[in-house]
Amino acid sequence: MKIYRFAHNGDVSYGVAEGRRIRRVKEDNPFGSLSSTGKPFSFDDVEILSPISPGKIIGVGRNYVAHARELGNDVPREPLLFLKPPSSVVGPGDEVFLPASSKRVDYEGELAIVIGTNCRDVEAEDWPEYVLGFTCANDVTARDLQKKDGQFTRAKGFDTFCPLGPCIETEIDPSDLRLRTRRNGAVVQEGRTSQMIVEVGGLLAFVSGVMTLEPGDVILTGTPAGVGPLADGDRVEIEIEGIGTLTSTVVG
Repeated sequence: MKIYRFAHNGDVSYGVAEGRRIRRVKEDNPFGSLSSTGKPFSFDDVEILSPISPGKIIGVGRNYVAHARELGNDVPREPLLFLKPPSSVVGPGDEVFLPASSKRVDYEGELAIVIGTNCRDVEAEDWPEYVLGFTCANDVTARDLQKKDGQFTRAKGFDTFCPLGPCIETEIDPSDLRLRTRRNGAVVQEGRTSQMIVEVGGLLAFVSGVMTLEPGDVILTGTPAGVGPLADGDRVEIEIEGIGTLTSTVVG
């Protein structure tokens, strides 16, 4: 099932896809039974928003061997965690703004985990009990500031630096999905989630051993090799098999 968050005539709702249409659900969040109500809308008649408004966003650095090596970094012995603020989230079709303080801002296409229920100290094999579904993410990063600061907060925390969407897919096996990033139509990243050093269950176990995860929290699972700079006017598409395509435009 594909869950969307959308706006229609100023009202923000959740809905589920029915072919090429979307039907509003009664609930004001995506964590219940999602019983539908009313007539379906055409996708052309609604504005698709970020599928979730997370309380916290946990990033995982260097979770693909080739990406760690392309940046000249060692492969971590355990997941390397960082946080992005909720204010960095934007939705499909929204703009990513390049900050004046950075001369090198990169795209990073990623699979994102959306938490469905409170959890702490989860066993890796039990991850399906706690995950609502998966979406596409772009972990936009000011690479020069990351290197300058020696840590990730400023480099990954600017407003608009976390596009999410277009939907939350609840019925998918995340173990071997194709992930592809295109910049201005050209493929610049192509990998599979099976190449992750730590898989979804292991990430959920590790992160929940550090902090309590709550419904709507998002874990970014890392990016494959091929990251590169963004420039004013670029169009970036993050496509993940079975989920969809997240599109952003760059302004700066």
